[in-house]
Amino acid sequence: MAEVSSKENLGKLLSEEKKSLNWNEVLEKFKAILGNDIYESWIKNIDLKKEFDYYIVLSAPTRFVRDWIVSRYADKILDIVKTFNKDIQRIEFLIEESEQKYGKIDIRKNNKISLIENSVLNYNRFNSGNNFDNFVVGESNELAHAAARKICISSAHYNPLFIYSPVGMGKTHLLNAIGLEVVNNKKVMFISAERFMYHFIRSIKNNDMVKFKDFFRRVDVFIIDDIQFIRGKEAMQEEFFHTFDALLEKGSQVVISSDKSPLNLDRIQERIRSRLSGGLVIDIQPPDLNLKIKILKSKFKEISQNFNEPYKLSDEIFEFLASETTSSIREMIGALNRILAFSRINAKSPTIYECKKILKDFISYNGKSTSIEFIQNIVATYFNLNVSEMLSVRRSRSLARPRQIAMYFAKKLTTSSLPEIGRKFSNRDHTTVIHAVKKIEELMNKDNEIKQKVSEIKKKLI
Repeated sequence: MAEVSSKENLGKLLSEEKKSLNWNEVLEKFKAILGNDIYESWIKNIDLKKEFDYYIVLSAPTRFVRDWIVSRYADKILDIVKTFNKDIQRIEFLIEESEQKYGKIDIRKNNKISLIENSVLNYNRFNSGNNFDNFVVGESNELAHAAARKICISSAHYNPLFIYSPVGMGKTHLLNAIGLEVVNNKKVMFISAERFMYHFIRSIKNNDMVKFKDFFRRVDVFIIDDIQFIRGKEAMQEEFFHTFDALLEKGSQVVISSDKSPLNLDRIQERIRSRLSGGLVIDIQPPDLNLKIKILKSKFKEISQNFNEPYKLSDEIFEFLASETTSSIREMIGALNRILAFSRINAKSPTIYECKKILKDFISYNGKSTSIEFIQNIVATYFNLNVSEMLSVRRSRSLARPRQIAMYFAKKLTTSSLPEIGRKFSNRDHTTVIHAVKKIEELMNKDNEIKQKVSEIKKKLI
C-alpha cells in the first residue's frame, strides 16, 4: 500500500496503543457464556491485535468468519470485553487470511491491506476480498463496473465518479476494488463518510485541523463511501466541500457512493450537489434472477474454500435462494451463510427441504415487504404517529419508545448493519441503535405492557 501518512503520525497512533486485556482470560469467558460449540466453531479463531483507550481491533481468519460473528455475536462480544475493560466502546475487525482453513491459523505477516501499521492512521478500510475479480457483472451493474475499471486506467475520463443504489447492491465492493487496483501506484484514501466525520471532529478537539486538511488533500485517489451520512451536518459539509474542491483542482480522482442520486440528496448544500453531479453519475439497479444466481454461485465457491469438507448445493437451492430473498445482495449472502453454517455443523450437504426449513424465519422476516422503511411505517401506525415524527430529534417518551421499538425490529428482522440502521433513523449513531435494542429487551423482561405491544407489532411485521 502506498504510504500516505507520515511516520510521525503513525508513531503517534502506535504510541496510543494500550496493553491491559488478558486475551486468554477473555476467551475463557467467551467459552463460558457463549457455549463450547459456538466458541469452537467461531470464537477461538479471533485474536486481539490492538488495544486502544476506547476500542480494540480483533482479527478474523476469513471474511466469512468476520461477517458471521459481526452479524450474530458482536453485541455479546462487546458486552463480555467491557466486563474486563469498561472503557471499551467498540470493536473493529481486520481480516488476516489463513493458509490452513479452520485449523491452526497461519497469519500472513506481510498482508499490507490488513495490518494496522499500514492502514494510514486507521483511515483506510480495504477488504482484500472485495476486488474486481470476484465482482459478478450483470446487466444491472455493468455500466458502473466499466466506469470503475476505466478510472483505474486514467482519472481524466470521469471525475468525480458518483455511484448510487439502495443498500446491499455492491457499491462498497466496487469502491474497494478501485482502491485495491491503484493502491500500489498511487496515494489512496478509502473511507466512509461516517469515519471522515469522526476524524474531522477528533481533529477539531485536538486542535489539529491543519494536519487533517493536509492529510486528505494530498492523496491521488479519494474514495468516500455513503456520502449521505453528512446530510444536515453543516460544519462537516463545509470541510468536505473544500476538500473536494482542492482535490479536483490538483487533478486527484474522486469516487463517491450514496443511496440516492446527487439531486435527490436532501439537506446537502446545493453547491455540493452541483459538484457531485458534475462528473459521471451511475446507478446500480437491483439484480435480476440470473445475476442473483451467478452471485450466489460465486460466493458459494469463495466461502466453501474455507471448509475442508466438499459441501455441495444443487441448482434448485440456488434458484430458491435467488427467488425467495430480497433484491439486496447482502441479505441474500446472509441466507447463503446460514445454509453453509448448517452444512458445517451437521457435516452434510443440505437438501432443498432442509434449506426451506433453515430459512423459514429468514424468508418470513426478510421478504420483499420487510425493510427498515416497512418496519418504521408499521410501528408509527401502531402508535398513531407519522414516520417523520418518530424519526425526529425530539426525545419525549411518546416518540422515543416507538423509535426504540422500530430500531429493535430493524436489528432483529433485517440483516442491515448497525451503522446502516442508524442512518435510516435520521443518521443516528450505531451506539444509539445498540442502546435502543438493549432498552427494549430489558423492558420486555419487566414490563408486560411493552412486551404485549412488541408482540402485537411483530405479528403485523411477519
